[in-house]
Amino acid sequence: MGFASINVSVITLGYFLMLFVTLTSILNPIFASRICEFPAIFNLGDSNSDTGTHSAAFTALNSPNGDTYFHMPAGRFSDGRLIIDFIAKSFNLPYLSAYLNSLGASYTNGANFASAGATIRLPSPIIPASGGYSPFYLDVQYQQFMQFKDRSQIIRKQGGKFAKLMPKEDYFRKALYTFDIGHNDLGAGFFSNMSIEEVKATVPDIVSRFSIYVKNIYEVGGRSFWIHSTGPIGCLAYILTGFPSAEKDSAGCAKQHNEVARYFNYKLKEAVFQLRKDFPSAAFTYVDVYSVKYSLFSEPKKYGFELPLITCCGYGGKYNYSDAARCGETITVNNTKMVVGSCDNPSVRVDWDGVHYTEAANKFVFDRISTGAFSDPPIPLNMACHRNV
Repeated sequence: MGFASINVSVITLGYFLMLFVTLTSILNPIFASRICEFPAIFNLGDSNSDTGTHSAAFTALNSPNGDTYFHMPAGRFSDGRLIIDFIAKSFNLPYLSAYLNSLGASYTNGANFASAGATIRLPSPIIPASGGYSPFYLDVQYQQFMQFKDRSQIIRKQGGKFAKLMPKEDYFRKALYTFDIGHNDLGAGFFSNMSIEEVKATVPDIVSRFSIYVKNIYEVGGRSFWIHSTGPIGCLAYILTGFPSAEKDSAGCAKQHNEVARYFNYKLKEAVFQLRKDFPSAAFTYVDVYSVKYSLFSEPKKYGFELPLITCCGYGGKYNYSDAARCGETITVNNTKMVVGSCDNPSVRVDWDGVHYTEAANKFVFDRISTGAFSDPPIPLNMACHRNV
């Protein structure tokens, strides 16, 4: 074969490679997408992503909450970091300050409006100290966001030392908006003497109300939305303890309670699909957190975990959980005061305090959902600014 023939062959091969890349880019937008550079994150949710709201507004958490990573309580219902912390870290952003945290807070790269005990709909009762739900339900979180959006820009325009602690105006359009809420709406139903079917019947309205607030944020400039499904509530010790006669599945979880959670997620996924249709210029990503979390209960040994149904930081009963002896609280046992403490090795445990997850479990979930393997559309977290086309 002569030089001319080889040269033609190389050119031909190069042409087909270029054609392949071009066609792949057209047929698979993800292939052609650039990595997203989110300058800020704004989060709305419940205790699964609360980084200090509850502690700032009500009673601060005690050790051993926070001890694994922060070596002190850090406003998080966990021994360490939450999924939202790992999300922020993945973009080289600082951990989000709670909107209500007035001491030592910086909002340059976003803010967290999530509150422990928060619901989507108006809760009842709303007295957290008495076992009720947070007054900072989704409507209030949205109002707080709107205030923050307006007032932060006033502070920036005024200049001075506080200006640099506020996000730039265009960050609100470029930011990632994350949502993790709905768990407490289902829990409120279960503990209000409603039947499983009655709780299930409330789901469409709950999800409909959720969609309203996502639309509202879109209308003020939000364009990238990362929306978590709710987790397997029937696997958590507070449900298993509260409903001891509930039918169990093969993992030992309350079967019907999880069925309601899955129905909520089905309707939520439908709602996210509709949001994509209604607002094609924005990116809406539904994230199947449920499946990843459930795998921790169904196959714990496979992933290096143990005793997934047993509370790490708790006291009493089959699941080491009692509503009267919560993590970090001082209780009296046989006339002796004691602090409800942590298990010896939280790094191999799933359930932190009967309601929330350990840092190890949160990291496990983040590592899997960030790849896009559990997303719809199936795009990784670092490409969540790209819409479904």
